Amino acid sequence: MWRDPGTWIAVGISALFIVVGFAMHRVFTHILKQGAPAPDATDKAASHEQ
Repeated sequence: MWRDPGTWIAVGISALFIVVGFAMHRVFTHILKQGAPAPDATDKAASHEQ
């Protein structure tokens, strides 16, 4: 079984998905921990008054 190239392709793709999923999880948690910037009320009020 371990000499079959298809097995190594499947193992490699599975490992790639795990690594990419871990990296995406780290990026998303980093972005979510930063929070959104505070909205600037003066710009919104000026654009709505026109």
